Amino acid sequence: MKTTIRLKDHWKEQRLFLSRLFAIGTIILLLAGVLIWRLFQLQIVEHQFFADLSQGNRLRIEPLPPTRGLIFDRNGVVLAENLPDWELIIIPEEIIDLEESLRRLEELELIDSTEHSSLTELIRSHRGFERVRLANLTETQAARFAARRHHFPGVDIQEGLVRNYPFGELTGHAVGYVARISPSDLDEFARGSLDRSDYAATSLIGRSGIERSYETVLHGSVGYRQQVVNAQGRVLLDSTVSAGDVLRLEPSQGGIETRWPIPGDNVVLGLDIHLQSVAQRAMDGFRGAVVAIDPATGDVLAMVSAPGFDPNRFSVGLSREDFRALSSDPDKPLFHRALAGSYPPGSTIKPFLGLAALHYEIVEPERRNMCPGYFVLPGYSHRYRDWKSQGHGPVDLHQAIVQSCDVYFYKLALGLGIDNMSVFLRDIGFGVKTGIDVSGENSGLIPTREWKQSQFSKREDQVWFPGETVITGIGQGFVLVTPLQLAHTTAMLAMGGQRFQPRLVMAIENGTTGKVIESDSVRLNVMSDIDESHWQEIEEAMVGVTEDSQGTGRVAMRGTPYSVAGKTGTAQVFSLAQDQEYDEEEIDERLRDHRLFIAYAPLDNPAIAVAVVVENGGGGSTTAATVTRKVLDAYLLGENNVVQQY
Repeated sequence: MKTTIRLKDHWKEQRLFLSRLFAIGTIILLLAGVLIWRLFQLQIVEHQFFADLSQGNRLRIEPLPPTRGLIFDRNGVVLAENLPDWELIIIPEEIIDLEESLRRLEELELIDSTEHSSLTELIRSHRGFERVRLANLTETQAARFAARRHHFPGVDIQEGLVRNYPFGELTGHAVGYVARISPSDLDEFARGSLDRSDYAATSLIGRSGIERSYETVLHGSVGYRQQVVNAQGRVLLDSTVSAGDVLRLEPSQGGIETRWPIPGDNVVLGLDIHLQSVAQRAMDGFRGAVVAIDPATGDVLAMVSAPGFDPNRFSVGLSREDFRALSSDPDKPLFHRALAGSYPPGSTIKPFLGLAALHYEIVEPERRNMCPGYFVLPGYSHRYRDWKSQGHGPVDLHQAIVQSCDVYFYKLALGLGIDNMSVFLRDIGFGVKTGIDVSGENSGLIPTREWKQSQFSKREDQVWFPGETVITGIGQGFVLVTPLQLAHTTAMLAMGGQRFQPRLVMAIENGTTGKVIESDSVRLNVMSDIDESHWQEIEEAMVGVTEDSQGTGRVAMRGTPYSVAGKTGTAQVFSLAQDQEYDEEEIDERLRDHRLFIAYAPLDNPAIAVAVVVENGGGGSTTAATVTRKVLDAYLLGENNVVQQY
């Protein structure tokens, strides 16, 4: 069989090779074109964008927290300061597993497990590069973490400052406290009332008292520094310049920048911490409030709410269990009674109503009214009893205030009428906020016909009854006042009608320059249309309360080397039946009457006006007056001259 041998087709192979070469060349040219275009885009078109991005990867911005301003009393005593401590911080963008990291920190007892959800929310509310404070650490806790730091990427400890209140409970309500930023604070940032960027390096914010009301003054402005880091995030170079300077160099020169934070301003209060201490000790074992005011300026000299709380527990971090225990305490230590407590004024309202009656010419000062121990409205059988069951006999206005005769003021109230009473009492400062420079103030309540109709519109008895006017005359019924209002209006009596807005802050000191700017006293409406003799009549009666043999405040004020104008008050917590007698020993302690006292001294040049409320006071009508005496002695005679026995 014949075999045919095929020779190679060189022409065909050459054509195939050339076609493949052309295809490869085309692909190479296309890829080269794409590469050249991409290089052109990167190097020319988007040069600035990638240059900035490169610089951002090379540099890390670390916010620097400002130093919070200090708080002083009127004599320069520090009430709030900053002390060094260790802080446990976390950088969100460097965390691999946030939940796991928090769980392991909880196992080491560095953070509270009950704060897990709130800490998670707080961390996620910050930008990735921002340092978030988790907790303040003791030396032992800091050492425990330092030994295990390599197990916690993105978590570190740093030196920081913790807010400290040297007098603890003594200033808890007035000065307030700082605490960790909460979700409600984040909402405040969103509304624009606070600048979120100023809190990039801090996680604490003023929560109550002066710390909250003057947050923008005390906080200061955040600073920052740039750090050169490598690909692993390790710091290679840190910016350092003199405090207050700014270093700016072009990135091409390797320059980095630091702007130091601006410290917060210092705040000077009108409080006298020594007087505050005396008032606090005088209220030991009681619930209630003490407010002392300088009548000539409106400066609050003392503001005590008892019982109180230690604000230092909040600044270092209070657990939910501890906070729940404080919140559920039946004595309500977190409740600011001096500002927000509303109490029936009882007989402390009588000097003010006596002044109103003189002004409206409802009574003649010398005219006597018979007090048989009770009062009956015409056409009614109900007896409105006097505190003195046998009655006071015939009394004029002076004696009615000195002896605190209820029957006299039942009749006086009917003569005035609820309309005149409500207008006058509001004009002198009851039933409205005083405008003090701290949040949380209650307005109290001065009832009117319109108020009752709006409150009880669904009931048939929404009209104002004469009996309600009667009991308003002795500070009972619907009328409510705050201890601050009582002190404020007492200061007005001391100044013969001049009123100054109460204030806690009397000056601001610049945290950088040290320049002090004093606040001007704010003068409110002056009761200039009241005859001077009427002021004198009321003052003489209030002096009689503390000096006359039948004065209800005579025992507590016996032996004072200064003259005092005062008025006792007793406010019922619950109503007694017509034939029921008040027996303090048989009544639950929390249902006993409140004891009140207002006073100012000395008469020739009043330097202090005081209001004291002792809840469920007991111990007789002098309980609140005794507290007042201690406060007056401390301020007018010196703390070491406080009389211990009365």
